[in-house]
Amino acid sequence: METGGNSLPSGADGVKRKVCYFYDPEVGNYYYGQGHPMKPHRMRMTHALLAHYGLLQHMQVHKPFPARDRDLCRFHADDYVNFLRSVTPETQQDQLRQLKRFNVGEDCPVFDGLYNFCQTYAGGSVGGAVKLNHGLCDIAINWSGGLHHAKKCEASGFCYVNDIVLAILELLKQHQRVLYVDIDIHHGDGVEEAFYTTDRVMTVSFHKFGDYFPGTGDIRDIGYSKGKYYALNVPLDDGIDDESYHSLFKPIIGKVMEVFNPGAVVLQCGADSLSGDRLGCFNLSIKGHGECVKFMRSFNVPLLLLGGGGYTIRNVARCWCYETGVALGMEVENKMPRHEYYEYFGPDYTLHVAPSNMENKNSRRLLEEIRNKLLDNLSKIQHSPSVQFQERPPDTELPEADEDQDDGDERWGSDSDMDVDEDRKLIPSRVKREVTGPDTKDPEAQKGTVEQARGSVTDETGVDVSPMHIDVPTVKRE
Repeated sequence: METGGNSLPSGADGVKRKVCYFYDPEVGNYYYGQGHPMKPHRMRMTHALLAHYGLLQHMQVHKPFPARDRDLCRFHADDYVNFLRSVTPETQQDQLRQLKRFNVGEDCPVFDGLYNFCQTYAGGSVGGAVKLNHGLCDIAINWSGGLHHAKKCEASGFCYVNDIVLAILELLKQHQRVLYVDIDIHHGDGVEEAFYTTDRVMTVSFHKFGDYFPGTGDIRDIGYSKGKYYALNVPLDDGIDDESYHSLFKPIIGKVMEVFNPGAVVLQCGADSLSGDRLGCFNLSIKGHGECVKFMRSFNVPLLLLGGGGYTIRNVARCWCYETGVALGMEVENKMPRHEYYEYFGPDYTLHVAPSNMENKNSRRLLEEIRNKLLDNLSKIQHSPSVQFQERPPDTELPEADEDQDDGDERWGSDSDMDVDEDRKLIPSRVKREVTGPDTKDPEAQKGTVEQARGSVTDETGVDVSPMHIDVPTVKRE
């Protein structure tokens, strides 16, 4: 249902922003298994809050078109995708060798509908990228996406298919440079690894570092070859609070936007960095977490918001509801409306929860050292990308032709819209519009040429969109 999705002015011309929201009603039915911390049910809880706060009526709401095999294979290996498609709980005992090979089993279990789940969440992220590419919205949201640990040939950290990499590859068809920012408590290793040797994608991850999954993300990991200095890692310790977090986030991201000048931004909003998360150890409030979304939104660059981790599911729903309001430029009431999952949010029944009094182990000195080191790294790519600046080729106006798909335009188009339930259309809005203007920084006039990486291929637009040049698992990191 397309109802406008208007929010704050998107620059001096006063054009309203449009927000696209991707949601499949079936996504909450998937079940990783008893005792597993990843619960897709949190997406249904989030959607219920959005409906009863009246936010859905301010967005274009789309049911994602499931990603096909060939979509997933733009990054993932064919045999891995074939395995995900074929394995079932009943047949997995006959495929023990492949289970081990593809790291499927404990953290990443085989469950009913596994492949459909992957197709759904990946389809939402790629669909959001396509909407942004064609100027059909300013911000696209897929809270079921953001599964940043999946690798080319293996599952990892509850993630099977890396929808983020697939979405970035889609954005690269239209944009010279794409920025990826990760505020999940875990390092965004799968995305960083995928783009470790290219200067067309910068990855910035803020994460717990130390004896903590996945164990990567040292500040000294900066990218390789053409990608040197295009990976930024912000290693943090337990208990970081809003003030400390933003003392790093805002100056670093501000400098990244100035130096890298991306045409589009992907923000992974993993909610396990919130205070009180079942698997986390940070102390961010929902407003502090949402401030990152607000800051990214202020640059007026096409923005894809994705989910990720988050294991205290009532707080995940709270967070992503609040951040949807931030995307729309709308202030959401703290008092929660009654809805089908209302009992999850007692005893206070409020949207916001207070951070705890846990110790912040991130000293001011440590934070200053991290900030100074990363700003110094960014100063070394002042003339990025490392090619002579000239006018960029014009963007293509239509989706690329798909020889396997007769209705190529329709596949990711408006026909995939999901109607909002009739009874939800009439729910009164519980939001107030934001009245302050955005902190505009308009990198509309992007410049630069596409530098082809060795061993890569191009599509018919001439833009390098192949994942081949970014997958260098044998490279020794500096």
